Amino acid sequence: MDFELNEEQRILQQSVREWAEARVAPFASELDEHHRYPEEQVREMAEMGLLGMCVPEEWGGAGMDPLSYAIAMEEVSRACASTGVVMSVNNSLVCDPLMKWGTDAQKEQWLRPLATGDKLGCFALSEPGTGSDAAAQTCMAVPDGDEWVIDGTKNWITNGPQADTCILIAMVDRSKGVRGIVAFVVDMERDGVHSGPPEDKLGICASGTSSLIFEGYRARDDERLGGVGDGFKVAMSTLDGGRIGIAAQALGIARAAFEKAVLYSTERKAFGGPIANLQAIQHKLADMGTELDAARLLTYRAAVAKGEGGRFGHLSAMAKLYASEMAHRVTHQAIQVHGGYGYVREYDVERHYRDQRITEIYEGTSEIQRLVIARQVLKDAASRM
Repeated sequence: MDFELNEEQRILQQSVREWAEARVAPFASELDEHHRYPEEQVREMAEMGLLGMCVPEEWGGAGMDPLSYAIAMEEVSRACASTGVVMSVNNSLVCDPLMKWGTDAQKEQWLRPLATGDKLGCFALSEPGTGSDAAAQTCMAVPDGDEWVIDGTKNWITNGPQADTCILIAMVDRSKGVRGIVAFVVDMERDGVHSGPPEDKLGICASGTSSLIFEGYRARDDERLGGVGDGFKVAMSTLDGGRIGIAAQALGIARAAFEKAVLYSTERKAFGGPIANLQAIQHKLADMGTELDAARLLTYRAAVAKGEGGRFGHLSAMAKLYASEMAHRVTHQAIQVHGGYGYVREYDVERHYRDQRITEIYEGTSEIQRLVIARQVLKDAASRM
């Protein structure tokens, strides 16, 4: 078992880190405060090949593996979680399903501009009344000749206000349950779909989140992704991969908070010396560092399994569950180390604490991750009996 990154991955890590420290981190607080979309940073990510990292070069991507993607996601999210989630959605929730389920014609039309960053994508599964019950879709797609007429509302759509392309999950036949769901590639510039007002959020405030409203949107049948009835499978397989990106995002957020806590502990004087000399602070730092490494190993394991083409859904659930809840604990302790200063916006740990919270909710809540993991645990136990 080799725990070392290869040369290409080390170079990637260093180059993304240097770019993020110079071009992302200095603007993160201002972007957060003014809820301003990181337009310049997203454009530069496109130029660096970070928006289609795992897409083969023949389709306009960087041709890298999922582990490289996780490494880059951590570095970007360490600088700015909002910028990180823009990158995550385009890679994991838009490019990935197009790679897995799209025809060559769909890849040429939709995937290539997404992978190069000429277009930006979003993923529309959640609805106002469904939440974690992803099978209870009410957004309807009704066949009309060689087209589909789509009506309904989607909620909590990251990149919704900025997206050019959308992967949409809709219901065709409610009587068939999960087998009555279909996926489409949506042109957001076409009549019949528009974005609602941006949500006013607790964290990741610089990323756009909105509802999407479909009113008589007409999709051609060749814009269907996968077969009729495959929509639920498209959504679930997409989320399996997406959870690796969110685990890496949580890693980046927690690492930023941890590093700032370590630095602050060496500078803040109390009781005759730096608070880093106090055993109470040392114990916090020890726990934070240990949890970060544990979460990174889980995330890397899931990423490697995805790259090898094997079963990885339960591994990505483990990584996302542990990394997101680890980030909660680490950002909490980072504020404790800072004391009152950690509670004010002047210090970045306050932003990291707010940004972290969503990692326990989107792309499957912690409760959903536990269901996925438990299902695999019980299946493995039954196979041994």
